[in-house]
Amino acid sequence: MKRAIPVLVLSVAGLIPVWRYAPSHDTGSSSATEAAAPASTPSVSSSASSSGGTTTTVVSGSTLDTEKGPVQVEVTFSGDRIASVRMLQQPNHPQTRAAVPKLIEETLQAQSADIDTVSGATITSDGYKESLQAAIDAKG
Repeated sequence: MKRAIPVLVLSVAGLIPVWRYAPSHDTGSSSATEAAAPASTPSVSSSASSSGGTTTTVVSGSTLDTEKGPVQVEVTFSGDRIASVRMLQQPNHPQTRAAVPKLIEETLQAQSADIDTVSGATITSDGYKESLQAAIDAKG
């Protein structure tokens, strides 16, 4: 009997986090195109004057509404090369904040939207790649 009460109390204490767990609303069967539907079209937002024969162009990718929040990138091209990528919109989530620098680094190395998805931020990665590809396509 002396052991029964502590065992019961500890069992209930161990089950409380399980009861309070709130899973994400991921359906598990949605594809990237279903999870990230474009809300706007890409646009060339500005074009700087040429310096030394190289034209700098800034293009905003399309805004994608994902399950985690909107995702939109802005790509700066120096000639035909991707000089930099900036997130205009991103979900406010720790995994997203950790994934964005990795996605940008891979983009600058690959010079395309053909990059790996960051584990733990799959939805954001898919939205990033789709917005990035839209910006690259809009640049022409």
